[in-house]
Amino acid sequence: MGNKLSGKDLIKLGFPKNNSINIALGQINRYRKREKKESILAEAKEVLLHPEKFNGHGTWGKVAEGLVNPVQVRMHQLKTTRAPFTIFGENEIDEQAKFQLYDSLKLPISIAGSLMPDAHSGYGLPIGGVLATDNAVIPYGVGVDIGCRMSLSVFDLPASFLKGKDDQLQTILKDHTKFGMYETHAIKADHEVFYRKEFQDIPLLKRLLDKAYKQLGTSGGGNHFVEFGIVKIDNPLREWKIEAGEYFAVLSHSGSRGLGANIAKHYTYLATKQCPLPRNVQHLAWLDLNTHDGQEYWLAMNLAGDYAKACHDDIHRRIAKILGKRVVVTIENHHNFAWKEMVDGKECIVHRKGATPAAEGQLGIIPGSMTAPGYIVRGKGNAASLNSASHGAGRLFSRAKCKSTFTQSEINKVLKTNNVTLIGGNIDEAPMAYKDITKVMENQSELVEILGTFTPKIVRMDR
Repeated sequence: MGNKLSGKDLIKLGFPKNNSINIALGQINRYRKREKKESILAEAKEVLLHPEKFNGHGTWGKVAEGLVNPVQVRMHQLKTTRAPFTIFGENEIDEQAKFQLYDSLKLPISIAGSLMPDAHSGYGLPIGGVLATDNAVIPYGVGVDIGCRMSLSVFDLPASFLKGKDDQLQTILKDHTKFGMYETHAIKADHEVFYRKEFQDIPLLKRLLDKAYKQLGTSGGGNHFVEFGIVKIDNPLREWKIEAGEYFAVLSHSGSRGLGANIAKHYTYLATKQCPLPRNVQHLAWLDLNTHDGQEYWLAMNLAGDYAKACHDDIHRRIAKILGKRVVVTIENHHNFAWKEMVDGKECIVHRKGATPAAEGQLGIIPGSMTAPGYIVRGKGNAASLNSASHGAGRLFSRAKCKSTFTQSEINKVLKTNNVTLIGGNIDEAPMAYKDITKVMENQSELVEILGTFTPKIVRMDR
C-alpha cells in the first residue's frame, strides 16, 4: 500500500473509537496490505454502513462482528468440580495424562470427558483424550495435525502375494510414497478438494492452497507411515464381499500436512487471545462457535480433514495403480478432529485427540507398532467413552526418552525377529516405544469388537 492506512483514517470514516479499529487494522495488515488505500477505505465504509452484509466474509466478517456484536474478552476461571468422565485401562495410563483430562473437565464449557487406554500426556488435551463441550471448539483439543487418520486398503490378493517380492515392494514404497517436510510427487494429482469455496473465502486458506496442492499424497514425519502387510479376517462383513482368510493389504497413517499445521497455529493463537485462561490450562483456550473466528476454524478444520482423506486416497490410488491390482475393501477413520454429536440428548462438540470414533457399527483401524498387529474394529457405541476408542497402542516412552534408551541395533534385532523390513524410521519410533497393543485392546473390549488384524511386513517412514 503506497501510504499506510491508519486508525485515524478509519475514525475519519466514522468508525467508533473501540476495538473494531484494531480488528480492522489487524485484518487489513494480515490479508490486504498490498492493495490501494482508497479501495480498502471504500470497502471499510461499506462495512461500517451495512455490517450485516459482511457476516462470515473473509476479511471483513470479523470487523463487522466487532461493530455489531464484539467478542467479550475476559479471564475465564475453572470450575471447582469436574464434568462427568470415564477412564478406560486406568492402570496403564500415566498420572500427568489423567491430570490433563481433569483440568479440561473443569472448563466452563465442558459437558463430559473420557480417556482411552492408550492415553499419554500432550499439549492441552492429553493424547487419547475425548472431551464434549458446549458450542465451543478447542484447537488444541483437536491437535496440530488436524484430521490425522488411518486408511487400510485390502486387495483381492492372498497373503502369499508377498512371497519373493520383497525387493519389488520396497522399491514401490521408495519410489511412490513421499515423506517429511520437503518431498513431493513429481507428477501432481488434482482433486476436487482444491475447488472448495473455503479455499477462496478464508484468506488464510487462500494462501495455503498452493502448498496443499504440492503436498497432496504425501506423508509427514514422526509416526506417519505407509506399509505393506497381511490382513487376517475371521468374520468378514457381508458388504465386503470377501471370504474369511488372509489378504495382502496397504495401511497408511498421516494427516493434513502443512495445511492443518498452519490452521492449528493460526486459530490457537486467536483462541488464546480471545479466551484468557489460568496459565496451567492456557493450551485449552477455545473459540465460541457463535463468533466469526469459531465459525471460520470449524470450516477450516473440516476442510483440513477432507484434505487428509484426499491425501490417503491419493497414496492408495498410486500404489494400486503401480501394482495393477484391485482394492476390495477400504477401512478408514480420523483420530484428531472434532464432531457435532449428541451427548445426553444435547448437541455437543466432541473432540477426539488421538482417539478413534466408535459409534455403534462404525468401522475403524487401530494400529499397533511397526512390529505389532493393528486391529480392524467395529464400534459398540459406548456412551461412557463418548462413542470412542483408542487410536493405537499409545507411547510408553517419549521421543526424547527413546533416543537415550534404545539403540539402532536393538531396533534391528526386534525387526528381524518379527520379519519386518523398515525403510526410514528413527529411534523415536522404536517398536519398544509403544504400549502392548493386545493389553490396550483388552482394556477396550467394551468399546469395540475386533473383526480382523493387520500385520506389517514392509514399513516406510520418514528418515
